[in-house]
Amino acid sequence: MSGQFEATTEINRPIEEVFAFLAAGTNDPKFSPRVQEITKTPEGPTAVGTVFTSTVKDAGMKSARRFRITEFEPPHLIRWTEISKNSITADEGGYDLESTGEGTTRVRIFNVLNGHGVGKLLVGLALSASRKDAPAFGRRIKAAVEAS
Repeated sequence: MSGQFEATTEINRPIEEVFAFLAAGTNDPKFSPRVQEITKTPEGPTAVGTVFTSTVKDAGMKSARRFRITEFEPPHLIRWTEISKNSITADEGGYDLESTGEGTTRVRIFNVLNGHGVGKLLVGLALSASRKDAPAFGRRIKAAVEAS
């Protein structure tokens, strides 16, 4: 079983600023409390092929995650795929950004979750929790970008 969750938020910052904040990748702990730490390889600007490695905490358990950027079109689109082997992975995810006026940007984030092994039994719970948190997740992204 697999499924998608998404969130959309309106941010009071120009699209170029919002894109730069999200493209950095290492800002994730500012809006995602599950991300404990994150690093980027190689150093320098994010591009197709950049890999982000993080430690996350879900349901009290820590796991290592690795994501590769698969599409990168400033200032409108970022796509990634999880390349780590976990019981539940985000096989596809991304940000879509749209300028909605002078100094405002609409951001849509989504992830397609897929279960592997025992994760096939748990992915439904993970999707339910992610979908329930999606509006708050969008608000946390908004707050983090506007505070930067």
